[in-house]
Amino acid sequence: MVSSNLAARTYQAIAAVFLISLLTLGLLSGSQPSAAPATTVPVTPQEREAYARKFVRQKLQIWQERLDLTDWKIDIDLVRSGSLEPKTLGNVHWDTDAKQATVAVQSSYDYKLPFPEALDDMEFTVVHELVHLHLASLPRSEASRRVEEHAVNELARALLRLAKQ
Repeated sequence: MVSSNLAARTYQAIAAVFLISLLTLGLLSGSQPSAAPATTVPVTPQEREAYARKFVRQKLQIWQERLDLTDWKIDIDLVRSGSLEPKTLGNVHWDTDAKQATVAVQSSYDYKLPFPEALDDMEFTVVHELVHLHLASLPRSEASRRVEEHAVNELARALLRLAKQ
């Protein structure tokens, strides 16, 4: 069994190396956040869902390039909260050998936030799940899962802050 302190330090070190690598490679330099898909302001729940679906697909493409995951085939869709684990807003399932993944993001139907904030949260979820792909080859255990989630959250926040500068 690995001690939680060792696991925490390991994931923190991996997160730091990952972020420094991205910065060194210039994957984040000069990147400007792109606007949401141009359309009229969605009013009905169905319009918001269609807008959100286009939005997450666009964000997937942008972040897949920024995170140098273009050799992966990644599908994304909005799913109802009942098909996600409790207290989660998304998930990713991957096959590292085939370099294929499926990202699920909570549907706009299930957000209680105002729509612009829900879109920001959806983008965070996209980035969060893509960071998991970079860590997919690392050994995982129940003991390391909580620490990995914390590291992935911190990396996703940092990447989004850097992208908005």
